[in-house]
Amino acid sequence: MSAPTVRQVVVEAPGEVRLEEVAAPVPGPGEALVRMRAVGVCGSDVHASHGRHPFVPLPYRPGHEVVGVVEALGPAADGPAVGTRVVVEPILSCGHCKYCTDGRYNLCATMSFFGCTAPTGGMADLFVLPADRLVPVPDDLDDLQAALIEPLSTPVHAVRLAGPDLSGRTVAILGAGTIGLLTLAAARRHGAARVAVTDTLPAKRELALRLGADAAFDAAAPGTVQDVRDFLGTSADVVFDCVSVQRTVDQAVAMAVKGGTVVIVGVPAAPVTVPLPEIQDLQIRIQGSATYTREDYDEAIALLRDGAVRPADFVTARYPLSQAPAAFAEASSGRQVKVVVLAE
Repeated sequence: MSAPTVRQVVVEAPGEVRLEEVAAPVPGPGEALVRMRAVGVCGSDVHASHGRHPFVPLPYRPGHEVVGVVEALGPAADGPAVGTRVVVEPILSCGHCKYCTDGRYNLCATMSFFGCTAPTGGMADLFVLPADRLVPVPDDLDDLQAALIEPLSTPVHAVRLAGPDLSGRTVAILGAGTIGLLTLAAARRHGAARVAVTDTLPAKRELALRLGADAAFDAAAPGTVQDVRDFLGTSADVVFDCVSVQRTVDQAVAMAVKGGTVVIVGVPAAPVTVPLPEIQDLQIRIQGSATYTREDYDEAIALLRDGAVRPADFVTARYPLSQAPAAFAEASSGRQVKVVVLAE
């Protein structure tokens, strides 16, 4: 009798996404077995699937924005009970380096990341991971809401680093993809007075306006920097760069007020240069923002429960697991905000 198998998505090489049959996983000590219900295709997945992510080597097994149900627990597993609907907090930290012991486990010295740099991911029928990396989903959130908890936690963390109190402050957000639009929601929650968003696509600028931006500008227009500065009143107190390429970093620094902050939220595909004389002379703070911690998950859940973030505004395409390659292709097209893969 053959051993049971499950389907697991693997990105073999740039542009090569497929499903493979693998042995059904069994939870070991401290681990949980989870059945996938929904999993988002992240912008990082898009970059990685084309060989453009600086920290995700190929091949890799994707799936970190994942919602599932606990099927079984291994020996001595400390996590949600069997039958609990959960989301994954994918940071696999050591727990004992200086960053972990002071609560900054998102900076763990030896961290791996489930669904990116770890050996497996959640875009599969079943998967295992440490049980303490699972966060219960409130009953009043459906699966599509829950699938936004992980991506929303990244902007929540970025806003917290920039403020956390943005009351009365002017904000520019570069990029109106999933992370940029979620940053808009988080900045509003933290009191931002006026928010300008930039993007190259008219449809995404229109969506930003519908979701609460005060103005939206064409990121490719030659006068964008000055237009944003004029609209916000001289310049921006905080700029969130959710694209992080040379052009947007240049724009972000040029938009920032004296003593302002530029937060790098998007994952840069390659190194960029910065105008160091201006950064020094204008006392501009360049702040990196790396993933999140559990308190960011808690705030993301609160934003979703309050209706501040709604799946109808973000989830623009859904595919069954059997069509995961098509889901990656559509996520790479630039036509969608968030693509979600669903269990069958």
